[in-house]
Amino acid sequence: MFKTLLVMAALLLPGLVLADTADTTTHAASQSEVVWQALKEGASGYTTSQSEFHGQPINSYDPRILPLRSNILAPGLMLALFGMIAVFILFIMVNGISKLHHGFSGKMVFRWSKRDVAIHWLGAIPCLLLILTGLMLLAGRFFVEPVMGQGAFASMMALVKPVHDIMAFPFMAGWLLMTLLWAKNQIPAKYDLDWFLVVGGYINFGPFKGKHPDAGFANAGEKLWFWTFAAFGLVISLSGIVLLFPQYVEPSRTLSLLAIVAHGASAIIICAFSIVHIFMATVMSEGGMECMVSGYCDENWAKQHHNVWYDDIKADGSLQYKS
Repeated sequence: MFKTLLVMAALLLPGLVLADTADTTTHAASQSEVVWQALKEGASGYTTSQSEFHGQPINSYDPRILPLRSNILAPGLMLALFGMIAVFILFIMVNGISKLHHGFSGKMVFRWSKRDVAIHWLGAIPCLLLILTGLMLLAGRFFVEPVMGQGAFASMMALVKPVHDIMAFPFMAGWLLMTLLWAKNQIPAKYDLDWFLVVGGYINFGPFKGKHPDAGFANAGEKLWFWTFAAFGLVISLSGIVLLFPQYVEPSRTLSLLAIVAHGASAIIICAFSIVHIFMATVMSEGGMECMVSGYCDENWAKQHHNVWYDDIKADGSLQYKS
């Protein structure tokens, strides 16, 4: 049992001082199963480390979790970002954008308040920075460092890490405000299914051409994005807090690992949806970007893309034009 503890200590506790190093190294591989069994039973050792977690050996988790970062999460985030960008570029080259069939009316309809516009950018700008810096933190070692070299990559990461940590706070504030204040306009409606069936009316060829499905204040695609952002934004925020403040949350090392996995998986989903959202707002939908710049949209844009909402505000007298 003593030799088993020495093997476990040599494997698990950095800074350990051992007398029989050569012997334990020789037997390490053959006794690995015994080591892990002893670990799970609560065996401990001595280390010179001054870390607040110095009494905790490394995790006794399923070793299949370890390759998740390099084999799944890292390439998954790269694919979510660059893959979705490539898909949209190809789609636009083949399909074109969604133009206003009656052109711009020149009359601007009130859609978002200044407060809502500010909240949107409070969440959007940090979200973009978190995606880019998170990409470096999660996948940079596997995809960027071999190209840049270790020294240059290390210098870049010295800037990336604090930016990622700082941007987490405005992102969480924006996520919380958007979730609480905008949920009322994101309730699914019967006509949302029809929106998906004709791909929102954005297809310019075949049987889908010229189709303009009904949509309220938010169309079905925006609702799907909102609830995805709300759900996975919660996961990414909670896991981020665990990773940012381990000294206060006091997680086990297994919890920290699970937080990294949950954080990375949520980042992949939010990244993919963010690319779709950005392309739809800035490129695919003619006149769409104006909504989150001034808070107003062209009247013909409102009629074409959000006809149910436009008819409602016109009927109840709440339709406001920009003076």
